[in-house]
Amino acid sequence: MVVPLDREHLLAAVERSPHAAAAHDRAAWVGLFTADGRIEDPVGSRPHVGTSEIGRFYDTFIRPRDITFHRDLDIVFGTVVLRDLELEVAMGSAITMRIPAFLRYDLREAHGQWRFAELRAYWELPAMMLQFLRSGAAAVTPALQLSRDLLTIQRLRGTAGFLSGFRRVGTRHKKLVQTFLDAGARQDTVAAGSVLSPAATTTLGDADPLDLAELAERLRGLRSAKTIGSGATVTVSVDSDRGRGILFADVAWRGDAINAVRYFPA
Repeated sequence: MVVPLDREHLLAAVERSPHAAAAHDRAAWVGLFTADGRIEDPVGSRPHVGTSEIGRFYDTFIRPRDITFHRDLDIVFGTVVLRDLELEVAMGSAITMRIPAFLRYDLREAHGQWRFAELRAYWELPAMMLQFLRSGAAAVTPALQLSRDLLTIQRLRGTAGFLSGFRRVGTRHKKLVQTFLDAGARQDTVAAGSVLSPAATTTLGDADPLDLAELAERLRGLRSAKTIGSGATVTVSVDSDRGRGILFADVAWRGDAINAVRYFPA
């Protein structure tokens, strides 16, 4: 069976995820992934790979919570679907978190359906924890539940893997990317190029080479909004004279250089 490759079918496949999560349908949600599927949530934490680990991810992070997706923008590029959204996560009756995020779904045909080969969630774990702790005494019970689920379901290795998501690029790296974007917006390719590493790549999507001048043209009149540092990547929601898009900038942990820029237009 040939699976249709178009925006509507790919978005419909992705939309099954929030529906299954809202219904607390474990089998349906886990079944959205390929047998070798991979989740990195948040980006920078240890990935969950394969059906068993994805099932345990569901049991730890999705089953105990009510999650609502507030979508701002969907982008379909090849077999990649990107979502710019805010996640509303109810952790019991007393605490509801609102988490700015970008989700990336890499889809692959399997058994006549589009399934997720990879799901990457770009959000800031430290900011979420700070929001959580500001809830004061109301955070105690949900915190104990999360700690228990991490240790009993994910074990020590999985718990450490989740906590590794705390290591992510910060303010310095975000300012570096903003310098690049501001230079591109004013068509100053020399200034934009000055913050790129010597071997840096700029692409449309993941792989199509994109000349720096052409990228700058796409950034003309830039009005950037949400910026998230997750893992080694700064992700930015872009609104320019050419329309909206999402830009990923992979930065060096040390030093002041951008190693790769990937731009996905809406």
